[in-house]
Amino acid sequence: MLDNHQKNIATFIHLSTFSRFIIPFGNFIGPIILWTANKEKSEFIDNHGKQAINFQMSIFLYAIILGTLTIPFFIFKIFNGLDFIDFNGFHDFHINIGKPSPLLYIGGGLGVLAIIGFILELVFIVLASLKARDGAYYKYPFTINFLK
Repeated sequence: MLDNHQKNIATFIHLSTFSRFIIPFGNFIGPIILWTANKEKSEFIDNHGKQAINFQMSIFLYAIILGTLTIPFFIFKIFNGLDFIDFNGFHDFHINIGKPSPLLYIGGGLGVLAIIGFILELVFIVLASLKARDGAYYKYPFTINFLK
């Protein structure tokens, strides 16, 4: 039988991921501290802690992949007119904003995908917190299980 203390700890494990807006890497530090301090107390807390950490690690991995795909499109667009062999060619350097290229559309599309992913991440964290508050288990979608 779950008591309110276990439900509250599981809820705070999920909500502690929002600490990243205040503390760098707070989305990892907060859940890890709460989970390691309380994982022996309950299987419920252990499960929610693993889910929160796995989700944050998955989101970080997806962000690295998306950033790796997006950044080259913007770099190629910015350095389009620059001749890398002629190092004195900076007088020819210009950024043409009037004529967008397909590379910019692809990079922008990936940026929109990142924004949608961020909004979905916030929604999933709130849903997990509400499930933990109600005493139910929650499995984040799109999560790679690093911790089992």
